[in-house]
Amino acid sequence: VLSKDEQRVLARRNWWSFQKPVRAAVPKLATHPVDAFLLDKLQAKGWTFAKPLGKAALLRRLTLDLTGLPPTPEEIDAFLADPAPNAYEKQVDRLMASPAYGERWGLKWLDVVRYADTNGFELDAERTHAWRYRDYVIQSFNSNKPYDRFLKEQIAGDELYPGNPQALIATGFHRAGPEHVVGGNQDEEMNRQEVLVEMTAGVGGAFLGLTLNCARCHNHKFDPILQADYYKLQAVFGSTKGDEINLASKEEEKAYADAVMAHAAKIDPIKKAIQEIEKPHRERLKAERRKKLEPHLLAALAKPKDQRTPEEKILAKNAEDQISPSWDEVLAELNADEKQRRVALRQQMHAINLDEPEPAAKAYAVALMEKPETTHILKIGDHKHKLGVVGPGVPLVLSNGFTVPDSAKGRRAALAEWLASPDHPLTARVMVNRIWQLRMGQGLVRTPNDFGALGERPTHPQLLDWLATEFVAQGWSVKAIDKLILMSAAYRQSADLDPVKVKEDPDNRLYGRANRRRLEGEALRDSVLAVSGMLNRKMGGRPIKTPIEPEVYDLIFTEYETDNLWPLPKDRSEMYRRSIYLLNKRSVRLPMMANFDQPDAMTSCPIRPVSTHALQSLSMINSDFMQEQSRALARRLESVPAAQRVQLAHRLTLGRPARPAELQLARDFFARGGSLNDYSLALLNRNEFLYLP
Repeated sequence: VLSKDEQRVLARRNWWSFQKPVRAAVPKLATHPVDAFLLDKLQAKGWTFAKPLGKAALLRRLTLDLTGLPPTPEEIDAFLADPAPNAYEKQVDRLMASPAYGERWGLKWLDVVRYADTNGFELDAERTHAWRYRDYVIQSFNSNKPYDRFLKEQIAGDELYPGNPQALIATGFHRAGPEHVVGGNQDEEMNRQEVLVEMTAGVGGAFLGLTLNCARCHNHKFDPILQADYYKLQAVFGSTKGDEINLASKEEEKAYADAVMAHAAKIDPIKKAIQEIEKPHRERLKAERRKKLEPHLLAALAKPKDQRTPEEKILAKNAEDQISPSWDEVLAELNADEKQRRVALRQQMHAINLDEPEPAAKAYAVALMEKPETTHILKIGDHKHKLGVVGPGVPLVLSNGFTVPDSAKGRRAALAEWLASPDHPLTARVMVNRIWQLRMGQGLVRTPNDFGALGERPTHPQLLDWLATEFVAQGWSVKAIDKLILMSAAYRQSADLDPVKVKEDPDNRLYGRANRRRLEGEALRDSVLAVSGMLNRKMGGRPIKTPIEPEVYDLIFTEYETDNLWPLPKDRSEMYRRSIYLLNKRSVRLPMMANFDQPDAMTSCPIRPVSTHALQSLSMINSDFMQEQSRALARRLESVPAAQRVQLAHRLTLGRPARPAELQLARDFFARGGSLNDYSLALLNRNEFLYLP
């Protein structure tokens, strides 16, 4: 017998996104289905698409869009010289086959799953092996892994594909978000609840496109999702725990252990030498402070460790904390000669640490628990106020009789199969909407993580459903839908503003023109490196640290010894790799990335905000990075005769020749003593460089 709440939920199953997509007939207005659906609404207002973009500008848009990098002059020349009717399609295929395609898609997906290389919160410690999930995502998009398989591996790769290392790594999806890992006395039950909340929210946002967390404290106020539904879904993960699972062979593990011992043999003598310098000062400070201890603390400390009562152990620990000097207090006691010797020793240690052994491979993944936890509905989401017990399940409004097994094994596998069903009303819709959003600037549903009542309705529901059914028909191929959109006239139109369209459709919901789009901070940095000639195209591997501003460094490390806490790679060319491979630390974002709206990775980011403020210009003009890159671009320009430099500069940065007025401006600039460095910096700051055509 259904409760009144359950009856109310089922009465609202007719919401558009809870209905299975229906493939509508394509309007006979164009040969391309995307164009036909869009023209159906445009022509109702007497409109059509904006004029097509020119070939050079189109290739620049396409290349930046698919790879996050600008086209080279040689690529533009080849496209302009190709008279074949399928010249554009050949470029689409070439770029989709590029390894940079997966890097571009990876950035989008990692935003959605709130991936970072650190835990977040107070300590924000690095996750040694998390980067393998990032590489898995990039490789999946490059190989055109069917989306249903991509989904199932992330939800339950360990259960569905045992023995497959990549499927195991994929379950790092459940641990992509922040995790409260700190020392001291902890409320373990609260910490566990936080982990389960993150897992549930991850599935809800990325795959279902629903704000499930709104039902954590009470029945959802707007969508037909019960609080019990939320905890049933949470119960699916009640038999799942985070784990670092070994991927290395016994030989690799032994080699790593041997390398660690060899490394320690080099480091330990230096550490001992530093300790010998500090020892007399540390002992003197401890002795002075020991005299000031209260008698009961002194008595506990004096008693042998194995004879202390539990209370005395606590007192002794408190006493040790009070008398032990911090590193900076010891440092302040050293004389000039001791400080100099200590600095030299630490520099030796840091140099050796640059060759620290690579850890034996592990998957930052999840594993099954022997016994599933009991899941309770929690009053206002508080783990201390438990209500009724629930078993694993999916939201009632979407269940259609579907059940999840109670056993520890099989819960996530069942959830994965349910989500990947061709008949699921949300899965295909949510993903094709993300593909459309990435290529067209806005989703057909402009709230990509919310297909519920508070989310926006689709601007073109028939097109959305047609794409969803086509996605499934094409074997869940992301590249197939991607190419379909890219081949449309709608994608290839210009962003020219028509006064009538702007007045009547200011948000361009009818797609009567292309959306003007600025590059993300990562794509902007990568484009700067590409045109300067300094980009390192190496793929994958452990995240890389790049120089950070001294002000940021001092802000982060005020409580610790400040030398070498942000070690730069021994091979300096590593610092110029693509931005997706830079260390993504939740509490520390590079100023250039933060200024250009990089998300903080604490919550899912389906749409990056686009802000405009003075710090962006300051970063692009004054930052050490941009000064360095403008000098590198100037050196690249100096490789050709002086008469060709301005044209080469424009072709590298803007993808087109310099116009007559620009040539005159350049002549005037150099005649007044302007430098090639400053000229290069000015071009990298052109609006045209920062935006897709």
